[in-house]
Amino acid sequence: MTGPTNNTLGWMLDEVLKVPQARHAILLSADGMLRAFSKEIDRDDAERLAAGLSGVQSISRSTAEFCGTPHTPWRQTMIEFAHGYVFLVAAGEGAYLAVSTSEDVDMEAVTYRMHKLVDRLGKELTSPARQDTGSPA
Repeated sequence: MTGPTNNTLGWMLDEVLKVPQARHAILLSADGMLRAFSKEIDRDDAERLAAGLSGVQSISRSTAEFCGTPHTPWRQTMIEFAHGYVFLVAAGEGAYLAVSTSEDVDMEAVTYRMHKLVDRLGKELTSPARQDTGSPA
């Protein structure tokens, strides 16, 4: 298992899902490690999605120059599918919050609640970069 040994922040992610049509929420690190997940998604799916969403965030960040300057800070990515959306926001240094929704969701309400959760949790959501343990690979 690559995720946390417990899901102590999971209940806080459930708060975002009070927006009608919100489905799932996960908290991930920049390197794709699962930090927490909402109650309606199982750990295996959350771990797989955390890995994929870290790649999405990395690609989004690498395209900053498309907005005018290569050093524009990344804040949020939204992906639209035929039957819903995925919202991905910065949640502290090296941490990201992702929420999936149906296509009928109030997008402003979801992003507002996500940013309020990030503000509320502050340092709880910060995920520092992994340190080299010095052991050979």
